[in-house]
Amino acid sequence: MLEELCVRNFALVDSLDLSFEDGLTVLTGETGAGKSIIVGSLSFLLGSKAGEEVIRTGCDEASVSAVIAVMENREAIDWLAARDIAADNGTVIVRRSVKSSGRSSVYIQNVPVSRTDLAEFTAFLFDLHGQHSHETLLRKDTHRKFLDRFAGLEEEANAFNGVFTELAEKRKALEDSISSERNRDARIEILEYGIDEIAKANPRPGESGELEAETRKLGEYEKLLSHVNDAASSFFEDEASVLSCARTTRNGIAGASAIDATLEKISKRFEDLYFDIEDLAGEFRAYRDSLSYDPGRLETAEERLNLLFRLKKKYLPRKPSGSSPEDDILAWKTESQAELASLKNIEENRDRIRAEIAALEKDIAARSSALTAKRKEGAKLLASGITAILARLGMPNAVFAVAVLPKGGEKNAEGEKPVSLVCGPWGADDVEFMISANRGEPLKELARIASGGELSRVMLAIKTMFSVPQAGGYDYSPDTLIFDEIDTGIGGEVALSVGEYLAQMGKRKQIFCVTHLAAIAVRCDNHFKVEKKIIPGQDGGQDRTVTSVFLLEQKDRRQEIARMLAGSEGEAALAHADDLLSKYRGSR
Repeated sequence: MLEELCVRNFALVDSLDLSFEDGLTVLTGETGAGKSIIVGSLSFLLGSKAGEEVIRTGCDEASVSAVIAVMENREAIDWLAARDIAADNGTVIVRRSVKSSGRSSVYIQNVPVSRTDLAEFTAFLFDLHGQHSHETLLRKDTHRKFLDRFAGLEEEANAFNGVFTELAEKRKALEDSISSERNRDARIEILEYGIDEIAKANPRPGESGELEAETRKLGEYEKLLSHVNDAASSFFEDEASVLSCARTTRNGIAGASAIDATLEKISKRFEDLYFDIEDLAGEFRAYRDSLSYDPGRLETAEERLNLLFRLKKKYLPRKPSGSSPEDDILAWKTESQAELASLKNIEENRDRIRAEIAALEKDIAARSSALTAKRKEGAKLLASGITAILARLGMPNAVFAVAVLPKGGEKNAEGEKPVSLVCGPWGADDVEFMISANRGEPLKELARIASGGELSRVMLAIKTMFSVPQAGGYDYSPDTLIFDEIDTGIGGEVALSVGEYLAQMGKRKQIFCVTHLAAIAVRCDNHFKVEKKIIPGQDGGQDRTVTSVFLLEQKDRRQEIARMLAGSEGEAALAHADDLLSKYRGSR
């Protein structure tokens, strides 16, 4: 339920702070006063697409925020819990803003979310029926969704869609397997050759790096040996070598420390240093003695490197794993062995896929049959309920039907299709809303209804059905319903009936209705008036147009009803307004 709405610098709205109650709330006002702007701000808050064009002229930012009660809405609460967003005493604050730069921000309880998240969350709480909703109702592809939602079949339809998708993937795999038969032998030959070549080469992980180091060493052996001999001379061979000088220094310090004990610590440290130098000299001597040059080994290493290089060019993936080239080559071999086994066992794989397809087709048939039966039961309830409501909405001879027909084939004279199991992603059924608006007329598609007023009443009947708890006691409709231009093309007694139904829905839901009909406005629990005023500019500045909204008290409400009835507030119009208010809502 919407408790508070704050609008800042949105279109013609300068600043607006409104508090709402439950029940039926109407918004009225002169044509062009800005009623659509209020609906637009709500639509913006609910996640509709909008850019900097909604910002009031001369301002840098537009924002809409609201306090929304979510305590009774289990879907909204679950959605918040899944994102670690906590409601505060059963309410959340939703804020959305857009700057002149085009940047926008959305927050739920100070937690930033995306516009898609906002639309997903508010869909649990609000249903906005605007001027384009009739277009949605006329699209046949939406009728199945309406029926499944009413009958509580959405989860079952989604599960069917999952199985249908899996079946399509299996069929595609089988088709690909058959179509690739021509290339199978050539692919097997390529794989076998590559696997054999790698097996013969038997590369070792990290091998190319080791070979590169070895060939460099052998290729510059003379220079290496020269440097090593120079270092050995100065390190331990010459009379004045590092090791000889270190030995003399060690003996001298040791002798001095025997006389002066204060040198013992220095003597000990240098003795450790001397032994390190001596060990290092031993290791370096061993390295020098191990040096040897083998021209044959250099040639062998270079040939091995060339072999690995050729393997890398053939079998290294375009995006290396980051390991050594040999690792990637061996990975190619492993993957190719698996592919080779699959190709050689292609018939076995095909038999397995065919068996899986057969099982899925059987599952599809069972699921589609169950869905069809449940849809037909739901269709009867939905059709009879809407027909009854239409009778109260000034269409006493109307018959509403929900056709659940098999897919495939053309309709016969009786409006039925040939019986054949042709499944789509959501089942084996074509669902279509049909109506006979007058006695004696055959059922026709909704799209063939010429009257906008009839469409408005059909939509209101559907909304009414969805606001009543269905099987299992679960209410499938959001907490707040917003109707914009629901009264298109109606008047007189029909308008009174529409007002009555909106009021009935207001006993179970929070209803907002933008209307120009007094017969609907008199039924409301809360009446807001939308006005547009021109505010003179200050100090020679430009005049400003501002839309404002305020709650009407009884006296002002009486005058507004009179204006809606006669376009003026004359005595006759006021008397008529008093009569309507007394008859339908009583004195307030």
